[in-house]
Amino acid sequence: MIELESLILDLHDLGAVQLGEFTLKSGEISPIYLDLRLLVSRPKTLRRVAQVLQGAASPLKFDRLAAIPLAGLPIGVALSMAMDCPLIYPRMQAKGHGTGRQIEGEYKAGETVLLVDDVISRGDSKLEAIAELEAAGLKVPTLLMVVDREMGGVQDLADKGYQVHCALTMHTILDTLRSKERITEMQREDVLAWLENREKGLPVDALTKPDKPALS
Repeated sequence: MIELESLILDLHDLGAVQLGEFTLKSGEISPIYLDLRLLVSRPKTLRRVAQVLQGAASPLKFDRLAAIPLAGLPIGVALSMAMDCPLIYPRMQAKGHGTGRQIEGEYKAGETVLLVDDVISRGDSKLEAIAELEAAGLKVPTLLMVVDREMGGVQDLADKGYQVHCALTMHTILDTLRSKERITEMQREDVLAWLENREKGLPVDALTKPDKPALS
């Protein structure tokens, strides 16, 4: 627990966990935003993320890792090096030149991959990556995420037969930041209430504000 607590504080120091008002890609207004793309600028913290994920991945059986570009790719590379395990990744767009391949890296049809990414909110982007890998003859039974944003994505994937392991959850992050007086109790409660309302299907502020760019 101490290891995870320290990692959460590192992520907060980095600015990878921010509270405020943020327009998500979906158009929803969120009181919290996770930006793990910043990890590329803090090698020490990226290394710690890889170590935590390595602990979660060790009991799992797979032939190689697969990472989702763009945010998941540096995390996948760091984990690949920590575990000395080969990595592949599906391209966002197929190459129109050279080999024209859709998946970068060496692999064989029939192999099992562990799919790695930074954050899971909903399951849409994960399912797109899974579809690319499965189309190439690969098996993708399990996913490994740094953070579960607790917006239903883990359950969505479970309903489709995919298992998701997450190193951190939104509750864990908020509880740690509160216990270390990084955020107020009101800030913690606001985020949890927002998550609870979404889960119950109650109205939440989903208005897209044109003066603020959407965050992916």
